[in-house]
Amino acid sequence: MQTLETRFEELKRYIGFTAEDAEYLRAAHELAEPHFERIAREFYERIRLHEEAHAVFTGEAQIARLHRSLIRWLGRLFGGVYDEAYYQDIVTIGRVHVKVGLPQRYMFTAMARIRGSLVAIAEASPSDGPRTVAAVSRLLDLELAIMLESYRDDFVARIQQVERLEKQALGRSLARTEHRYINAVELARVLILGLDVDGCVRLFNREAERATGHQRDEVLGRSFVAALHIDDRGDGLRLREQLARFAELHRTSPEARAGGDDDEPPLETTVQTRSGRTRVVRWRLTYAPAEGDEVAVFALGIDSTDETALLARTQQQEKLAAIGTLAAGLAHEIRNPLNGAQLHLTRLERALRRGDTSPRVFESVTVVGDEMKRLGALVTEFLEFARPRPLRLESVCVQPLLERVAELVAAQAGEGQVLVRLDVPIAPIELRADRAKLEQVLLNLACNAIEALAPNGGGNVVVRARRQPRTVTLEVEDDGPGVAPDTPIFDAFYSSKPQGTGLGLSITHRIVTDHGGTIDVDSAPGRSLFRVALPLAPLDSPRRR
Repeated sequence: MQTLETRFEELKRYIGFTAEDAEYLRAAHELAEPHFERIAREFYERIRLHEEAHAVFTGEAQIARLHRSLIRWLGRLFGGVYDEAYYQDIVTIGRVHVKVGLPQRYMFTAMARIRGSLVAIAEASPSDGPRTVAAVSRLLDLELAIMLESYRDDFVARIQQVERLEKQALGRSLARTEHRYINAVELARVLILGLDVDGCVRLFNREAERATGHQRDEVLGRSFVAALHIDDRGDGLRLREQLARFAELHRTSPEARAGGDDDEPPLETTVQTRSGRTRVVRWRLTYAPAEGDEVAVFALGIDSTDETALLARTQQQEKLAAIGTLAAGLAHEIRNPLNGAQLHLTRLERALRRGDTSPRVFESVTVVGDEMKRLGALVTEFLEFARPRPLRLESVCVQPLLERVAELVAAQAGEGQVLVRLDVPIAPIELRADRAKLEQVLLNLACNAIEALAPNGGGNVVVRARRQPRTVTLEVEDDGPGVAPDTPIFDAFYSSKPQGTGLGLSITHRIVTDHGGTIDVDSAPGRSLFRVALPLAPLDSPRRR
């Protein structure tokens, strides 16, 4: 009795993949295996450069797992066994690609990159290079065909779902749609005004009546800017210019759509209410004409009067509180060296009156000098924190920068029995940054890590760099005692060191934020990781506090 041919067998017959091909692949396994780690690493470093492909990953741990899975998959390619179990594994891989949302084009290009690497290896096969190359190509074509079926099944299911939803939407009545539209406009806590191309009011919702005190019949047909007494300076002038631009667009191309003008920032203007009071409203204008409707522009406004006043008060209070905190911290830090100097000056005065010229007298002079130097260093560091210099941006390659940091801390690390290790990608990573300040950040983090390890007899510090589509992450990790939760390590004047000023990490935090980046710490007993994320896009100008 003739057995039915399975889908996998039919595909192998169509592509021409034979048992002889399987033997050639099995024979090339020993030759190919040493290259698997390199192929996998190059594959995932390439993915890091593409935002949509990288977005399907949840983090470095998942990338590490997938890295190992790719190596196992490469081993199975050269395993020589291509049965139904092998077919089911390929189907599972395709479904995973669909589930995580990997765009189909990246699956094609990923397979092409892997194909190029494997073909180069197969060409060097001692048995028969050309036959091995052909076997590799046929097997990868076979896998690609099977994975594509997973995408096809997903597309079919999505199209069917869209068709069902469209049928349901068509079954709704016009009356219900109108009812929802009216409720959305009238009950929204947003001023919604519909304007014609001349800027006259044609729609005025309930929130607009409440915020302005004007009744609908008082403003319909009147000029928007005149009816609400919008000022003609600053954003008020820009609002008038935007309305004029929409009017010109309507005259030249009435079917065009400007959409929500998402690139335009909101325009904040004053509005005069019916009672003569002034309110602050934040507007967004949208050009959206419809055939048969006189409304061509929607003005959406949010009454931000109370919010603006509260924000101003809060900012003023925060500024005063920050000044008070800095002043108190500086006073506390200055008092310590002053008290020490005062104590030794008193001792020195008594000794001089007695005519004492013993070594203790000269020791007091030395202590006073040291305390004065310490006080001067504190003031200098405080000024650097409170009055930072502008950034000097240039193109910076991350790998040489990290290597220099490792060299600079090598002596300190050796004294404390600390091993400093670099973990950087092969491909160069470049960004626009202030080289000296970025080096200061990494040196501060690396020195802190070494100082945390030295009292415990040494340990390990890893200085790491990772590339993402739009950012680069710099990490300093140690296996020391860790940082206690809720420790205000980035606060000015907080320090766990007896002679620390408490400004090192505060200055580090400010330098990172001036670059448009972020810094955070992930710590537990036996591990601390400081992570600095910096944008790869160039900065037009340095940020200021």
